Amino acid sequence: MKTILTFLILFFAITTYCQKEENNSALNLNFEITENGLPTNWYVFGNSNYTISLDSINVKNGKYSTLIEFNKREIGFKALGFIIPENYPGKKITLTGYIKTKNVKNGYAGLWMRIDPSISYNDMREKGIKGTTDWTKYEITLDMDFEETEQIIIGGILFGQGKVWLDDFKVTIDGKDIKDLKSYEKEPLLADEDKEFDNGSGITNISLNKSQIENLKTLGLIWGFLKYYHPNIAKGEYNWDYELFRIIPKVLNSKNQIDRDKILVNWIENLGEYSDGKEEEKSLKTKLEPDLDWINNSNFSEELTSSLLKVKNANRTKRHYYIEVPSGVNNTDFKNENAYSSMKYPDSGFRLLSLYRYWNIVQYFFPYKNLIQDDWKNVLEEFIPKIINANNEKEYTLTVLELIGRINDTHAKILGSNQVLDNYFGQRYAPIELTFIENEPIVTGYYDVDLGEETGLIIGDIITSINNTPVEEIIKEMLKYTPASNYSTKLRDIAPNLLRTNDSILEIEFIRNNEKVNKTINTFYSKEISISNKYYVHDTCFKLINKKIAYINNGSLKIKYLPLIWKEIKNTKGLIIDIRNYPSDYPISDLCNYLLPQSIPFVKFTKGSIETPGQFTFTTSFNVGIENKSNYKGKVVILINEITQSSAEYHAMAYQTHPNATIIGSTTAGADGITSKFYLPGGIQTLITGTGVYYSDEKETQRIGIVPDIEIKPTIQGIREGRDELLEKAIEIIQQ
Repeated sequence: MKTILTFLILFFAITTYCQKEENNSALNLNFEITENGLPTNWYVFGNSNYTISLDSINVKNGKYSTLIEFNKREIGFKALGFIIPENYPGKKITLTGYIKTKNVKNGYAGLWMRIDPSISYNDMREKGIKGTTDWTKYEITLDMDFEETEQIIIGGILFGQGKVWLDDFKVTIDGKDIKDLKSYEKEPLLADEDKEFDNGSGITNISLNKSQIENLKTLGLIWGFLKYYHPNIAKGEYNWDYELFRIIPKVLNSKNQIDRDKILVNWIENLGEYSDGKEEEKSLKTKLEPDLDWINNSNFSEELTSSLLKVKNANRTKRHYYIEVPSGVNNTDFKNENAYSSMKYPDSGFRLLSLYRYWNIVQYFFPYKNLIQDDWKNVLEEFIPKIINANNEKEYTLTVLELIGRINDTHAKILGSNQVLDNYFGQRYAPIELTFIENEPIVTGYYDVDLGEETGLIIGDIITSINNTPVEEIIKEMLKYTPASNYSTKLRDIAPNLLRTNDSILEIEFIRNNEKVNKTINTFYSKEISISNKYYVHDTCFKLINKKIAYINNGSLKIKYLPLIWKEIKNTKGLIIDIRNYPSDYPISDLCNYLLPQSIPFVKFTKGSIETPGQFTFTTSFNVGIENKSNYKGKVVILINEITQSSAEYHAMAYQTHPNATIIGSTTAGADGITSKFYLPGGIQTLITGTGVYYSDEKETQRIGIVPDIEIKPTIQGIREGRDELLEKAIEIIQQ
C-alpha cells in the first residue's frame, strides 16, 4: 500500500500541474455533463486493472453517478480527479460527496483532496469505506493557506477490490459554496517585479587573479547559502539572480579581505529582519547533514561569521520561492529559475550566475553529494576562471557540460537538441553501431543494414583509430564531456559519439582476424538513417525457451499481458527476467505479486529539506509483493548491464527479493531515483537525480549500481559468434 500511495502522490504532484489550463469554468461536481462516457473536465488515473464509467441506474441525484470498478486479479487503485480552476480565500476547505460501495475489500474507498504546493492531503485512509454500503454522505476537510495555494484537486478513489459509486460532490470554504465565492488573486512578489538586468548584467571583462578568484568563490558560497537559508529570500522579496549582479562589482572592487567582509555583512543586514528558529528533534534518521563548516573555517571576519550563523539559525518554513519538496515524491522541484533563453552566449555576470546556480543546487539538493569524488568547494574555485574565460557559446556550453560531469550522475546531462553540442560531436553518423566489449569499441550492429554493409565493417571488428587519432586519445578527451556515475556507463555513452563527424567521410582503422585494416566510410545525417536507442526494445515480451524455462523482457512487458502469460510461466522450473533495457510500463508491483510469497521490504528513499537545506533523511522501507501461497517457486535469474538505469535498476531491486533470485551480468548505470530538472542561463536545461534510493538495509545504489551475484560480460568472440552469453549463463543456472 505504501508503494501505491507513493505513486499516487507522485501522479498528483507531476500530472495535475500539466492539466490546469485545460479546465474551463464548469465545475460539473454532480457528473451531469458528460463526454466520451466520462464526466466532462474530470480525469482518471491509476492501474489498468480497473474501469471508470458513468452509471445511469445507481444514482443519488440527477441522471448519472460515476462508477469505479475492480475487474482483474492484481490489486492496485483507480481514482477520479478534478482540478478546481480558481483559488479562493479562506481557512478551511471541505469536500462532501455521496458514496455507495459493493464488496470493497483488501483496501478501501473514499474521497480525496489535495492542496498544492503545501501538499496538504487527505484520502480517507484512516476512515476508508469497506464492504457493501448504501448511498451515504461523507466529507473531508483540509486547512488552507490560500496565499500560498497554487491549485486544489478533489476526487474519489478505490484502493483494492470491489465497486464504488460517486455522486453529488460539493466544495465549500468556511461553510460557503465555492460557486458563490470570488476567486483570490495573489499580489505580485517583489522578486517578480525586478526587471533591471533583463537585458544583461553589465558585468564584463572580469580581471582574474588569485585574490579575485578567492573573492568570487566566497561570494558563490555565501550567495547560494543565503538563497536557500535566508527567510526573506524564501518569501520572494528579492530577485536573487539580480542581487548577485548588484553585489559582484562591490566585491571585486573591495580593497582587501577586511573590506570585502564588511561589504558582505552590510549586504546581509540589508536583507531585513527575521525571527530565530527553534531546534527541533529529528524524527527520521539522517543520511546527509548540510556542508556548512566553511562558515567557521574560511577565516572570515567575526562579524561576517556571526551574520552567517545567525541566518543559519533562522526560523524557516516549508515554503520557498525557489524550491519545493513535494511530500511523498521527495525530489526537489526548482521553481522560478529563469532560463534566460535569449542569451545564447551570456555575459560574464550571467555565466557566473550559471556556475553559482548549478553549484549550489548540487550543494544543497543533490542526495548523493557525499559520493562526488572531489571536494565540491574546490570544484567551485576551479570553474570560476573556466566559466569567466569561456570566450564564446561553444566554450560556455562545454564548460557547463564539464561541470555537470563532475557530480558523477548518469542522469545529469544537457537535455534536448543542443546545436552547440551537435556541432561539437558531429551532425553526421557512420551507419555503424558500436559497443564497448572488453573495453574495446566493437561493431555490434548497423543503424541501416544496407549502408552498414557497404562500409565493409562486420560484427566483431575492433575500431582502433578514427581520422588518424587513436581511439584511446579520443576517449580521454570525451570523458570530461560524458557525465555518468561509473566508467562503464561513460563508455556506454561515448560509444555512439565515436563515429560522429561534420564531414561526409571518416577514415577508420580496425582490427579483424588480428590484422589492422584501413577504410574510408561514408557518414549520414540522422534523418537519413535510424539511430537505434538501446534502452527501448520492441521484442516480444515473453517466450518459452523450452518447456521448463520462461523468459520475460522487462523492457517490452505490459501489465495487461501478465495474467495471460503467467498461466504459461507459473509451472516452469526457471524464469529469466531481462532488464538490459528500460521499462515501457511499470510492472514492478504486479509482477512481484506473482513472484513473492509475502510483502517484502526492498527500498528506502532519502528526501531533502527546505527548512534545513543540505540535509537528507531516510524514509521508512517500502515493500513489494502480497501474501501469496501460490507464488512462483522456480529459480529467477535477472539479467543486467550498463544499460540498466534508473527505473530499470529500481525494478531489479524489487525482483531481487524473490527467495530464489540470482542477478547476473555487469554493474548497472548507478543512477536510481526520480530526477529534478532546472535551467541555466542560455536556455540550457539539465537535471540531477533528485531522490536518494537505497536498499532497505540502507546500502548504496548510486554510482555502485545493482551489483550482480555473478559477474559475466559479453566477450568479443561471443559477439562475433552471435551469442548472448548472459542468456546462456542464465539457462545454465536454471538447469543446474
